[in-house]
Amino acid sequence: MEVLEHTTNAFNGIVISPDHLPSDVDTFNHRLSMSLETWRKGGFQLVWLEVPIGKSEFIPVAVQTGFSFHHSGEAYLLLTRPLVENAFIPGYATHYIGAGGVVISGNNEILVVCEKHRGSSRPYYKLPGGALHPGEHLAEAVVREILEETGVRTSFEAMVCFRHWHGYRHGKSDIYFVCRLNPLSYDIIPQPEEIEACLWMPVEEYLTSDYVHTFNRRIVRAALASPGVVLSEVDGYSDGRRREIFMPRDMSGV
Repeated sequence: MEVLEHTTNAFNGIVISPDHLPSDVDTFNHRLSMSLETWRKGGFQLVWLEVPIGKSEFIPVAVQTGFSFHHSGEAYLLLTRPLVENAFIPGYATHYIGAGGVVISGNNEILVVCEKHRGSSRPYYKLPGGALHPGEHLAEAVVREILEETGVRTSFEAMVCFRHWHGYRHGKSDIYFVCRLNPLSYDIIPQPEEIEACLWMPVEEYLTSDYVHTFNRRIVRAALASPGVVLSEVDGYSDGRRREIFMPRDMSGV
């Protein structure tokens, strides 16, 4: 009986091919046990096993042979099995990423929203924004989120600050970037599912209102005072599809 089809990685690990797993549980069980022994004798450190959702019946078998859950996607579960004591297992993604926008009109009014789903019955006004989609650039995401929540079209200007905290959704950490944007339209069309109210509020009122959290007031002050960092081009790194780079304005051409 042959070992399971696999490749090796740069860290002396085995990566089992998910596209060539056996078709039935019994064959998988026998070949997996034999493969683990072969790889252990070969001096390998760790085994990676991606199980497609269509073969989820393989998961209990893998767990019984010492595999542990690493992470899951919509169509797979990835498991790992150390072959030596204290084998290093790189962690999976640990953070959520979001972006919010400071949008100020020529009349010195700031675009704010009051969310429907909040922890208090009284209204609180915050910046529009939300989570990035997989593969989405930060500068694109904040423009999209503002349009979805408020109906206002904007253009990205600069990133001005960010906050980082732990113990967020599902025990993960969260990084939230605050960006300054220029309004391209002014008519408001609130997103009915999430937004209770949306309005242009005078900046001075926002900075003194009891209906605005201290943290949000501080963010807006930072956005007004800081030139921020802007999208920049770096030879060999700026491909427009996979990467975006932010630098101070006076270094953007360096």
